[in-house]
Amino acid sequence: MLGRFIKGQSEQRVPQTVPGPAVPNGAVPAPAMEAETQSDDFLSLKVDLHRHLIDRFNLTALENASKDEILNEIRPIVREFVRGRNVPLNSRELDQLTSDTADEMLGLGPIEPLLKDDSIADILINTHNHVFIERRGVLEETSIRFRDEAHLLRVVNKIVSNIGRRVDESSPMVDARLDDGSRVNIAVRPISVDGPLVSIRKFSRNPYSLERLMAFNSIRQPMIDLLRIAVQARKSILVSGGTGSGKTTLLNALSSYIPARER
Repeated sequence: MLGRFIKGQSEQRVPQTVPGPAVPNGAVPAPAMEAETQSDDFLSLKVDLHRHLIDRFNLTALENASKDEILNEIRPIVREFVRGRNVPLNSRELDQLTSDTADEMLGLGPIEPLLKDDSIADILINTHNHVFIERRGVLEETSIRFRDEAHLLRVVNKIVSNIGRRVDESSPMVDARLDDGSRVNIAVRPISVDGPLVSIRKFSRNPYSLERLMAFNSIRQPMIDLLRIAVQARKSILVSGGTGSGKTTLLNALSSYIPARER
């Protein structure tokens, strides 16, 4: 039943978009979606689609909807959006895009694609208008935006409610963790005068080993040998450094040398 979550009839028209380049006859078809998921162009498409959907939908009503209900609502809108952009997707890819978008609407909104990108180490939300990421030590601003401050606060409350916490004027700063172990720090008004601030240090699915760090010229073999002996001999080791300098990465790598019989 299309329209259950739509905010108003006046918003049900797909906005005019600039069509992408047409695919000429005989051109090689676009690669499968799995190969494009991490590409900047495809991420940009998903960001634009998500922004278009949150502008049209009643976000409060969506919070109580199941994924199947959201899929039924957004499927025709996604198809119309992709057609308006002249994006060459086959039926399977279109279904995957629709499913991914539903996951984002049920998850942490516009930043859900960033959480799934293993190349991103940090996500920094400076109010609803500015989202930064750190990738391979380089900080860059993304095109991702939340609709307004209320939209960002909805995502913030979803994060803290999962761990039984709350964040408001009486408790304006909170530390939390996502389901995957990523660390989150949140600050809201009156501490953050311009709006909510969120930093997410992502949990690495593939922790670095010291040997892998050596391949990146971050450490040398004699240093690896010394650290391995120090860990196995149960010596105290002090690890210090600035934000993003690799403290957690080094500790994760050192932990692989802890004997299995230890606690």
